[in-house]
Amino acid sequence: MKIKFGIVGTNFITDWVIEAARLDPRFELSAICSRTQEKADEFAAKHSIPYTFTSIEEMAESELIDAVYIASPNFLHARQSILFMEHGKHVLCEKPFASNSREAKAMIETAKKNGVVLMEAMKPTLTPNFRLIKENIENLGTLRRYFACYCQYSSRYDKLKEGIVLNAFKPELSNGAVMDLGVYTIYPMVVLFGRPNKISATGMKLSTGADGQGAINFEYDGMSATVLYSKIADSNLPTEIQGEKGTLTADRINTISKVDIKYRNGESVCLANGVDANEYFYEVAEFIDLIEQGKFESPINSHENSLITMEIIDEIRAQLGVVFPADR
Repeated sequence: MKIKFGIVGTNFITDWVIEAARLDPRFELSAICSRTQEKADEFAAKHSIPYTFTSIEEMAESELIDAVYIASPNFLHARQSILFMEHGKHVLCEKPFASNSREAKAMIETAKKNGVVLMEAMKPTLTPNFRLIKENIENLGTLRRYFACYCQYSSRYDKLKEGIVLNAFKPELSNGAVMDLGVYTIYPMVVLFGRPNKISATGMKLSTGADGQGAINFEYDGMSATVLYSKIADSNLPTEIQGEKGTLTADRINTISKVDIKYRNGESVCLANGVDANEYFYEVAEFIDLIEQGKFESPINSHENSLITMEIIDEIRAQLGVVFPADR
């Protein structure tokens, strides 16, 4: 069975997702929607896409697609997802799921009402290497700490210092460091440990009103968690899950290639060293599996996990004083 996909958004991540998705023989790329016909034609030629749209409403109504991958700016995620789901289309929505938890709830309600698949395209949690982490944390004994870091200096920050405000730091687009990078550190934590009991956030707000970086502490029963994220500084710190019997280390939380456990008795185990495929493949395969199996949400990138993550980000932004127009 082929699933006919439409795509909204023509950024570099879309290029990567298409390349990976075509590794799955069930994926068929049918249509692209862009704001201008020129850009739609250019992207269609680049990826051999047969149909183009400049109206998202016309694409949603079209029988040319069964499902849509949405990679538009963050502030459009909810609105566009709801439009497609109201027309019976399955939706794979790029992270972050929405601007806030209110929008996320509306998306989930629409998916249930229309009986369609809705899944957040959070790629690391669906990879085989993350599955190895999930399966092996019980070997660490009583868990005491989760630590994750994603700090990557953005060239757009250089432009901001020159007085040029690009999309990455525009609150009106629901952008900023926690939405772009911080979500990668928080979502896996939610998948592994659920909702934290308490959140304490510190960070830096930029001149635009968007956040540039953050350091967040979470409290769970018997353990704590800390995440660091930044678009104004770099870091090479790995992810750690610490237990009383040993510590599991992963090289990068957003792209997990190497996973090791070092036990307190001196034993070391390498669980993974590399990836077998373009890791965007796994999110598309999971999404198509759900459609084929008549299921409406992923057990990993579930509605609940996406909603909890958005509620956490809402609280972080509230503590840092970051407000989006979409919040009003």
